[in-house]
Amino acid sequence: MLTEIPSWGEMLRVLVELAGTLAFALSGLLKAARKRLDPVGVCVVSFLAAFGGGTLRDLLLDRRPFFWVEHVELLWAMLALCVLAMLFMRQHHLEVTEKAIQWPDALGLGLFAATGVHLALNDQMPMLVAVLMGIATGVFGGVLRDMVCNETPTAFSDHQPYAVCAFAGGWLYVGLWWLGAPDWTALLACVVVTAGLRILAIWRKWSLPAWRV
Repeated sequence: MLTEIPSWGEMLRVLVELAGTLAFALSGLLKAARKRLDPVGVCVVSFLAAFGGGTLRDLLLDRRPFFWVEHVELLWAMLALCVLAMLFMRQHHLEVTEKAIQWPDALGLGLFAATGVHLALNDQMPMLVAVLMGIATGVFGGVLRDMVCNETPTAFSDHQPYAVCAFAGGWLYVGLWWLGAPDWTALLACVVVTAGLRILAIWRKWSLPAWRV
């Protein structure tokens, strides 16, 4: 029996998902370290940040098994990352700043938003649903991370574009897909635009209007 060889686009999607998982895990680890949680707390926050968005996506798209069950090596990579990072940070007495958390978070947002749109379109979801799926995938892990650390989620409170960046990147993906561009082109374009807009928003201190009474 011949084993089907994954396409280039699917292999790239798995790599993007792996990179997004590690990026969000790092943001969760840094957040937990900043809150001075114990080792168990650090692992829990890292796991929620890394797997929250993808798990919500798989639930909504009725995909089984979940991506972290299908690729169990991600769990081992997460454990290794948490242990090594805690040892390194304790040995070097590193002080974690909010700015340090924002960079891996921005990268994870772009990577996960792209995979959410990609999988939704492959499941023949409407274009708007695919874009919203990308936003949910990119945002939910960070929301869980902040809630567990007893903070109002950054996505809702810092007034800097966050979900808006994923919204823009998602529509770029949909536009390229509609024009017949290869999957890998749309995937990478979504990552670059989403993460790039978020990084620009942080760097240039862009802000959205706050609710005023």
